[in-house]
Amino acid sequence: MSIYITVPDYIELLFHLFLVQRGHTVLVHAAAAGVGSLLCQWANALGATVIGTVSTEEKVGQATQDGCRHVIVYTKEDFVTRVAEITSGEGVHVVYDAVGKDTFQGSLACLMSRGCMISYGQSSGSRPDPVRLSDLAPKSLILGRPGLMHYTTNHDELLQAASEVFASIMAGVLQVHSNHVYLLSEAARVHKDLEARRTSGSIVLIPDGQRL
Repeated sequence: MSIYITVPDYIELLFHLFLVQRGHTVLVHAAAAGVGSLLCQWANALGATVIGTVSTEEKVGQATQDGCRHVIVYTKEDFVTRVAEITSGEGVHVVYDAVGKDTFQGSLACLMSRGCMISYGQSSGSRPDPVRLSDLAPKSLILGRPGLMHYTTNHDELLQAASEVFASIMAGVLQVHSNHVYLLSEAARVHKDLEARRTSGSIVLIPDGQRL
C-alpha cells in the first residue's frame, strides 16, 4: 500500500508562515482530516495548546488522539464562542483554516491581537465574504493564503522540507492515519464521501485489481 503526502505542507504551515512555539494556542479547523490531523500532532509536539474543530461527534476521538486538548463540533456549537470560553477571551495565536467560506469570518474573530490566520483550503467554498484591510487593523491581524510551490522553489528546499517531515514520522512524532482505502474506479465515491464528511485522516487510492 502506498501513502501519498504533500510533505512540505506541514513545514510551510507550522514554521514558515507562523512559527509555532511552546505556549502558543492554535486553532485547527478540520482537525480530523488528512492535513489537520498531522498539524494537530506536530503543533502539540511543539508544545502548543491545540484547539480542533470537527464536523461530527465520531471524529472527536481521533482529534483528541492527535493532540487536541479541546475539540469543538462546529456543526453543533458556535466555535467562536467556545474558543473565547476556552481562552478566557484572549483568543488564539494562529488559526489554520482548511474549510474556507463557512469558517472564514469566525476564524478572524478567534484571533488575539497580532494573531495570524492561514487559509489553506476551501472545502466549504472558495469565495468567502470580502475582507477589507481596515477590518484587520483593530487587532493588527495577519492574513495569509499560501501556495506550496512558493515555498519549494528549488530541489534543495523540497528535500529539506521532506526530510524534516519524514524524520518526524520515523521518530513517532507524526502518525499517518490512512482510515479509508478505495479503488481508483471509486474516485467519484471518494468525492461524495468527502463532501458528506464521512471521511477522516488520509485517503488512499489503489489500482483496481489489488486487494483492499
